[in-house]
Amino acid sequence: MYNLDDLDINKLYTYADYYSWQFEERVELIKGRVFRMGPTPNYFHQSIAGELYGLLRNFLKGHPCKAMIAPFDVRLPRKSKEDKDIVTVLQPDVCVVCDPSKFDYRGCIGAPDIVVEILSPGNNAKELRNKFEVYEEAGVKEYWVISPQDNTFLMNTLVDGRYVTSRQMAAGDIVTTTVLPGFTIDLKELFDAAKI
Repeated sequence: MYNLDDLDINKLYTYADYYSWQFEERVELIKGRVFRMGPTPNYFHQSIAGELYGLLRNFLKGHPCKAMIAPFDVRLPRKSKEDKDIVTVLQPDVCVVCDPSKFDYRGCIGAPDIVVEILSPGNNAKELRNKFEVYEEAGVKEYWVISPQDNTFLMNTLVDGRYVTSRQMAAGDIVTTTVLPGFTIDLKELFDAAKI
């Protein structure tokens, strides 16, 4: 059993290291660097994640795509799929994977089609800077960023290998996606479902 504080934060790690760790807190690897995932997500974060996962799961019944919810490891290989070569392992709040060959017993290996990150206080810089870059490089078709703090939604859509970011959407807007034709999200309903 490792203690997270005993890790050398200047060292680069791989999925082989990550898979051997047994920390009480969750971590992610971004380009070999260890990032703490922060405290347990709050009520609003979990409500939105659960509601969105439910919408996707119901829509995808009988469809080859599958929706997954954290904790769920997404490994983004660059050189090879060998554990020792993978330096980015993330746990998106929700993701959609349309290629069944990307699933294995440890999660997903390769870019999901849609990744959803729900911001929590304290993780915004990591989500918006580091994850944007690795999801774009890996070829994630859509990277959604939801902020429960201000009830907003951003969609980053991959166009010619670069993300194009939507306008900031909020309650009253309906989200559509080219990845899942026919799927829509009423943002007012999504954010209302997270109210106490």
